[in-house]
Amino acid sequence: MARAQFSAETSGGAFVRQPNRFTGRVTPHSTAPPGGGPDEQDRWPLEPGRYRLIWCRACPWAHRALIVRNLLGLTDAISLGTVDPIRDDRGWRFALDPDGFDPVLGIGFLSEAYLATDPDYTGRVTVPALVDTRTGQVVTNDYPQLTLDLSTEWRRLHAPGAPDLYPVELRPEMDALMAEIHRDVNNGVYRCGFATSQQAYDEAFEALFVRLDALSERLAGRRYLMGDSISEADVRLFTTLVRFDVAYHGHFKCNRQKLTEMPVLWAYARDLFQTPGFGETVDFDHIKRHYYATHHEINPTGIVPLGPDLHGWTTPHGRG
Repeated sequence: MARAQFSAETSGGAFVRQPNRFTGRVTPHSTAPPGGGPDEQDRWPLEPGRYRLIWCRACPWAHRALIVRNLLGLTDAISLGTVDPIRDDRGWRFALDPDGFDPVLGIGFLSEAYLATDPDYTGRVTVPALVDTRTGQVVTNDYPQLTLDLSTEWRRLHAPGAPDLYPVELRPEMDALMAEIHRDVNNGVYRCGFATSQQAYDEAFEALFVRLDALSERLAGRRYLMGDSISEADVRLFTTLVRFDVAYHGHFKCNRQKLTEMPVLWAYARDLFQTPGFGETVDFDHIKRHYYATHHEINPTGIVPLGPDLHGWTTPHGRG
């Protein structure tokens, strides 16, 4: 049976993230017939309306898939299912839907789709997951590749005037930057929070804030990470920054400074928050309830903090 609940895996006290199990790709290059399953290279046919993105408002990895979907105008091409922010031992559940079942997939728990795809799956059930509505099987839970594919493989279904979030000429520099952000920031906050040795925590903490300082310096001279236009790199950094003060600063002990005490990053995060496609997708209540109420090894009381004050997110940012 799939392991639905989060359990921090460590090596020498350092948090180790589980690999992504399902790595299928939706692409116009699939040799499968329309309506068919994946071809011999695990490529699924590109068909509008066929696939369903399952996300949780609390999860940063799922959040960036939703932002990219919205920015590219793929809301009609890819339907959306939302799981509850609170997990029990059965994992991500569709408790927000009438009668507790996803209205399209007809399942009560995301683990059902995982087991329909691989009956022997015993890993942790994660979001985002792109699910085929014809078979109920998971196409992919490979969150970094999923958003890149939305920009590239799904291009013919983009809305007119959709931004190019992954420009060809910038990819070498952007790929390197996103790898650093993932290692030290996106996953770095988890490496702080789930460390089980002082040394592992210290190393993750230092790497996190060294990287945030470097990003502050980079953004002091440009509006976005890659220049004058929003890119995939900005989406990936934003979903961590928007959770920083409400979860990571206290819950994960990332407490050298709050985001609101880092002037450049705070202004940059507000700039993105106030950009259509970003702020309206943020649910601070779901974020706080998920982190504080489901990581019992970190917060055994399950008490969800009332703060911080969130009014600053809508104040002027002064960045163009």
